[in-house]
Amino acid sequence: MATGIPSFSISTLEQMYIDSCKRHDVLPNTEILSGFFKAEVKKSCNELCSLEIILDHLEDIDVPPLLDVCATIETSEIEAVDVRNGPSCTLKGECALSLMRTFNQKLRVVDLQDSPFGKDFLRELAQRGLECQTLNLRFSHFRKLNMAGKFMQIHTLNLDFSTSLTSFREDCFACMPNLVCLSMCDTRVANLWTTISALSKLSCLVELRFQKWLCCNGSASPSASSGGNLDRPDVVLPISCTDIGEQLTDIDEETYLNLGTDEVFGIFFSFNNRAINQPAHSMMKDTSDDSEVDFSSNWREFDYTDMLANVSSGWNRQVNLQNEVSSGASRNPKEESLPGLFERHIADVPLKYIPQHASPICFEKHYREYMIASLPHLKVLDNLPVRKIDRESAAVTFSQYFEYLPYNRKHKESVVSILHKREIKENRSHLQSKNQKLSYSYGNSPYFYTRSLCAAKVGSAASPFLHSLSVSGCDLGDGSRSFRPRQFEYHPSLSSLMVFGTLDGEVVVVNHENGKVVRYVPSPGAMNSVLGLCWLKKYPSKLIAGSDNGSLKLYDIEHLPPRVTSMYLGAGSITFDDFDQLTSVHINSTDELFLASGYSKNVALYDINCGRRIQVFTDMHREHINVVKFSNHSPSIFATSSFDHDVKLWDLRLKPIRPCYTNSSSRGNVMVCFSTDDHYLLASAVDNEVRQLLAVDGRLHLSFDIEPTGSSQNYTRSYYMNGRDYIISGSCDEHVVRVCCAQTGRRLRDISLEGKGFGTSMYVQSLRGDPFRDFNLSILAAHLRPNSKYEIVKVNLLASCDNARGYPKSQGACHSNSMGG
Repeated sequence: MATGIPSFSISTLEQMYIDSCKRHDVLPNTEILSGFFKAEVKKSCNELCSLEIILDHLEDIDVPPLLDVCATIETSEIEAVDVRNGPSCTLKGECALSLMRTFNQKLRVVDLQDSPFGKDFLRELAQRGLECQTLNLRFSHFRKLNMAGKFMQIHTLNLDFSTSLTSFREDCFACMPNLVCLSMCDTRVANLWTTISALSKLSCLVELRFQKWLCCNGSASPSASSGGNLDRPDVVLPISCTDIGEQLTDIDEETYLNLGTDEVFGIFFSFNNRAINQPAHSMMKDTSDDSEVDFSSNWREFDYTDMLANVSSGWNRQVNLQNEVSSGASRNPKEESLPGLFERHIADVPLKYIPQHASPICFEKHYREYMIASLPHLKVLDNLPVRKIDRESAAVTFSQYFEYLPYNRKHKESVVSILHKREIKENRSHLQSKNQKLSYSYGNSPYFYTRSLCAAKVGSAASPFLHSLSVSGCDLGDGSRSFRPRQFEYHPSLSSLMVFGTLDGEVVVVNHENGKVVRYVPSPGAMNSVLGLCWLKKYPSKLIAGSDNGSLKLYDIEHLPPRVTSMYLGAGSITFDDFDQLTSVHINSTDELFLASGYSKNVALYDINCGRRIQVFTDMHREHINVVKFSNHSPSIFATSSFDHDVKLWDLRLKPIRPCYTNSSSRGNVMVCFSTDDHYLLASAVDNEVRQLLAVDGRLHLSFDIEPTGSSQNYTRSYYMNGRDYIISGSCDEHVVRVCCAQTGRRLRDISLEGKGFGTSMYVQSLRGDPFRDFNLSILAAHLRPNSKYEIVKVNLLASCDNARGYPKSQGACHSNSMGG
């Protein structure tokens, strides 16, 4: 109203409600009447006059009379309305939403913890929004958060224990300009880049939590050090981010009494049981086909015993963060912000902390530093205040380990500006002094404009576009069928072609741009897996295929019919002598020779022109040789990687009795390959030990700082992307592909293989960079669960995933993860 004076008293509202019940022929709900009475008492005591509505106490027939009154609450003595949910709510979701929306801006707290409402309710809530200030959605079933509706008043959002939540749409928080506090403890959020891309839209965000650091200095019960507002949805925080910022600027960390080890572990186990038992009353048997909401499971596959191991191992790994330490002080590289015990000193009083309810993102290396450096307005992270020294240290760590944009660009350049410069043929020479050399990234390089465009696009697409390669268009005579890829290779000169070999011994040449099969070769006999594939370079219609049963064949796709039947298996192919238990084949740069390796210490050399094996080099390693690779330009130089921890370089001209050099890793080597210019060797050992060597003498050039998982079965494979500037690395125990700069070792981006169709138990079997498209790659991905197949996932880092759909579900079988490249 114009005067700002309420026109309806609480007693008037109560009478209006009773009259409305009579019109609807419904008895007044005693809990509603009690709510009006409690609001009257609060008013008389000069407290905030709030009306509390418990959805458990309502039935569908109680809603229409209440709706008649809600419209007048806006101009009544009621100052705020709180809506809470309980475990025994029988109200329909649409009734609950319509009721909450009629309160408009008087709606203060909405507590929907462990909501019994279905996927339609969550979708409607996310898409249309709500005018509340505090929203509690703990134990909700969002898979990919997309809060596209209007949440203009909200300043506190709690998504703790939403164990289906894995990621966000890039603009999912754009509709929350006043959000100050956000909590996502014990979710499945894991990707730093996509998370920051979404959170960067929150200009007022001051408090963020993916875990709770609990102080355990002798206290009978642990307590959060600060920022505890997110645990209490009834606490209303100031809407103004300036006010909350002033409150949090000078937060001190409290001291607590010691907590015994048994009690510490008890915290985790009690939470573990709680989370496991939670679905008994909250999980619905709803196999949602919507990619944003998931009711299929309420418990994620995350091993809390691993967390406990980190805590116990971290017991003796204490991080001392003195207030007096300058930002330039040296740091122990092992003392990172991993979830585990750490120690801070406040006024010379040591405070020890342990993590609780950590989301997977907290286990990412340099997680805390990355968050602090990327969110400049953040004042509290995981219950710990962000101090000036923390921000200075985070800036140093970020610049040391993370690549902000491709080719070291600190600022995105306008695509229109780049195209304009290219149109007028402008270069950067006038910006350089006479004595200043042009940088590697700029200068007169023919790739300058391409790289500039890529930098701009990658910088604006934090969530890359992923889609599964769907193969069709081949009449196999037995109706439609699905393939089970086990190895694949891009064509070296035809940008649209790719070949993949299957677990069933088939060889399929496919146009990966449209998914059409170009040539199909069935398995020649007994069940086998194709582990080795390599195209000839001078004869682009020919390729070598090797299977784990030892068979080796050369195929000429120009002389093969679209569908090869058993009676034509010999047409357009040459058979070589078998190499038992084969895992790898590779052709030299002149297309004259190829090598084969496998589960042995030997390597076989074959003459392609003669169609026969020339020689077998024996005992080249102490254990089996997983991969052998020729160099890209020297036809006699090749490298081998073995599980004996060694990578060796050989020269056929020296009759490889002894290697040119040997370089050793701390674990077994899974993979080795040359850079496109043969300047470097990229060696990948078990569990993310990735190193770049100088090809000329084997000296270590760069060690990539990728966090190990501790698994001896985590087979890692790494390749160069298009060119030698960036590498891609993935492992068979992880669902992440990492993109790193090959010159600095800094991480540019992580690509997470998660989504509705793929499920949650993904891992990387193999991967390749697209040789014709910058920042494009393909990943051979597989599921951990039984009876699921491998599939090829194409990734475009220059496009946004918001246009992608969920991946189709798969059926099939899993095989060994250590074989081949």
